[in-house]
Amino acid sequence: MSDKAEPNPYTVRPADAGGTDPELRAVEAELATRWPENKLEPSRDRIEALMDILGQPQRSYPSIHITGTNGKTSTARMIEQLLGAFELRTGRYTSPHVESVTERISLDGAPISAERFVETYRDVEPYVRMVDAAQPVAMSFFEVLTGMAYAAFADAPVDVAVVEVGMGGTWDATNVIDAQVAVITPIGLDHTDKLGDTTGKIAVEKSGIVKPGALAVVAQQQLDAAEQILRRAVEVDATVAREGMEFGVLRREVAIGGQLVTLRGLGGHEYQDLFIPLHGDHQAQNAALALAAVEAFFGIGQGGAEHLDEEKVRQALFGVSSPGRLEVVRRSPTVILDAAHNPHGAQAAAAAIGEAFGFTKLVGVIATSGDKDVTGLLEVFEPILAEVVITQNSTHRAMPVDRLAAIAVEVFGEDRVQVEPRLDDAIDAAVTLAEEEDLGGAGVLVTGSVITVGEARLLFGRK
Repeated sequence: MSDKAEPNPYTVRPADAGGTDPELRAVEAELATRWPENKLEPSRDRIEALMDILGQPQRSYPSIHITGTNGKTSTARMIEQLLGAFELRTGRYTSPHVESVTERISLDGAPISAERFVETYRDVEPYVRMVDAAQPVAMSFFEVLTGMAYAAFADAPVDVAVVEVGMGGTWDATNVIDAQVAVITPIGLDHTDKLGDTTGKIAVEKSGIVKPGALAVVAQQQLDAAEQILRRAVEVDATVAREGMEFGVLRREVAIGGQLVTLRGLGGHEYQDLFIPLHGDHQAQNAALALAAVEAFFGIGQGGAEHLDEEKVRQALFGVSSPGRLEVVRRSPTVILDAAHNPHGAQAAAAAIGEAFGFTKLVGVIATSGDKDVTGLLEVFEPILAEVVITQNSTHRAMPVDRLAAIAVEVFGEDRVQVEPRLDDAIDAAVTLAEEEDLGGAGVLVTGSVITVGEARLLFGRK
């Protein structure tokens, strides 16, 4: 593989201009010279070498490791909130970011400051260059950020790190931690060119985060994926807690601004009527995963206490947020942002919209990356979208608007497709189409990519 750098998508987005901080912009420019996240060389040699030079910072705190296809970031945020409710100092590492690269490294529930991000980068930069010089391929954008996160968490210091994989599991740069709890969210088809073309093959890669003696908290899976996860657990003598068996969602009902759920934990305790300010059955499942992961971290269901303090759990979930996940950013007409970027995520979003919103007409604004199953994503959304406005986000990974429009015409028909190359114009056009609904009750859904949602959040002035 060539080590020639490609443009990094996270430095050309308007939301990533680094605000007014020139030092942050300079660091982002340096990171942009490295391989982007969609370019993968399956090896942990580089990140392991950096950790060795830095003195293994990732081993100075316990961790919870999260993989899966969709729901990882929401689950990570819920775990972070729950741990914080029990007065633990948390570090959270997630990707990709919605608006600013600093979001990827959070301490106590908040992104690190631009100043701290720059300081952390400058601290590790000399050692990164040592690794670059010693390895056949220089460290990638994601590998450097992972090293920065682990160093920042050790420097803080944190009581526990909540770490989301970048892609896959076994060969992911994050997988140099020895997490006592591994969380596997639902596995679907995504990154099939790199991870495999069946959920079973993808599960082989993702289950690589399950370490010897760990406890794996596993969402409901397709049969072939479940088989591979269980096989990995047997190989490394790990314990498995399965959604729907050892824990899960017992009841849920739609509520204003979210949903009320009753969850069963690992010790069999029922946590009654918890309010989650997020929409959709998938978010209830994410909450069950997060609760089970935190229970496992504290040893619940392993011969100790039977449950966590229910009031602390209630307060933690009440305060959860997940930007860009069915996020309402405007009313009259209602505009929703959702970062669904594959058919699996689109199915969850479509079901949640149908359940939580009574739209009489819904217009889509869609911009995707070029390496996704765009046809599959559009086919999922077709039944719920009256019309679509096809556009393009600002990164080099974006699918060209003409190509995306051609696919959309095949799925929706020419009469239901409008093209606006600029995202701001596309949103304006969709709002106009929604406002044509005489009886009101119309809405706009902006979706297709985390990058698209991040740029839309910037346009709507969200932070």
